[in-house]
Amino acid sequence: MDLNIEPLDPSKLNITTRTLHQPPLDELINVLAGGLTTNFAEATIELVDCPNFNGWPYNFYREGLCGNPIILDVGGPAYLLPTAQKDKFYDIKLLLRHLNYNHDTLVIGAGAGPWPHTRCNCELIMKLNIQVNNKVKPINNGVANGTHYAFVNKSNGECILERIVANEDETTFSLMANLYVCEGNPGKVIRVRAKKRTGKLDFISCMQKALENHYEDKLVGLGGMFVMKNGKVKQHIMQDFSDTPLNTEAQLNNWLRFYDMETPLIAVGTFVSAETELDLRVQHFHSAYEEKRLGGHYHIDTTPDTIEYEGYFNVAATLYRVDQPPNKLQFGKD
Repeated sequence: MDLNIEPLDPSKLNITTRTLHQPPLDELINVLAGGLTTNFAEATIELVDCPNFNGWPYNFYREGLCGNPIILDVGGPAYLLPTAQKDKFYDIKLLLRHLNYNHDTLVIGAGAGPWPHTRCNCELIMKLNIQVNNKVKPINNGVANGTHYAFVNKSNGECILERIVANEDETTFSLMANLYVCEGNPGKVIRVRAKKRTGKLDFISCMQKALENHYEDKLVGLGGMFVMKNGKVKQHIMQDFSDTPLNTEAQLNNWLRFYDMETPLIAVGTFVSAETELDLRVQHFHSAYEEKRLGGHYHIDTTPDTIEYEGYFNVAATLYRVDQPPNKLQFGKD
């Protein structure tokens, strides 16, 4: 295994910029509410001041979700399947610098962990405060890190959750990521509360489908976080890279390890209204909770009668599609 691999040079990657539709917030709230109320017995959605996510248990190292909000959709499952393209190794700090996103920046979202550093494939739950500046060298590497990695224990198949040291300058990931980026400022955000799932869609999917049905040819994107409590949740963790190609959904699901995880769990990620020709991942959230040593890729709650969700989201202004795979997968984007 080559552990000296360098992150790809962003200037050599294909990057497509898409201005996102930003609907009036009252309209957007009504659209999202329509999806929520058909899927949950109790659901409320409103515009509120963003809570302070700086400290425990969130560890975003920024207060809010506001200020120049953008979404990055980097790589994709096609770089994992059927065989992992291990050269697809990225650095969010380099990407933001290349995009001239020169702010005191919050980055949160879901992806694949940086295998050259972790020495193993894993799930990435990214929570970073990065000082991106082309002119001034940041103090203390300019990074405050709340990121987690979730691994499959090779001896017993259980979840291993690792937290990056808070001041570690580790900003890389592999293969794919769906990241929400902003200045991390306080401000108004959309708060969603939902209890007792009555429909078949998960918390994010019911809102994503509502966006898709309403906006059709207009691309809308949101990023943020949500807390799950009072129940259990189906999540998966990728094992280390497969020795054999994963050519079917059955082979993929046999390689993934699925868990019924206890809550609370704190999830971060993005969702958009449509795949478009950019082959976007319409939703992608990873969650973790340090005290329980649990984390992974969110699918759906398994205790619909008791589960509770509370989420905070903001509407992104711009989406950057980075290093879009040339081949579109027919599975593996759940």
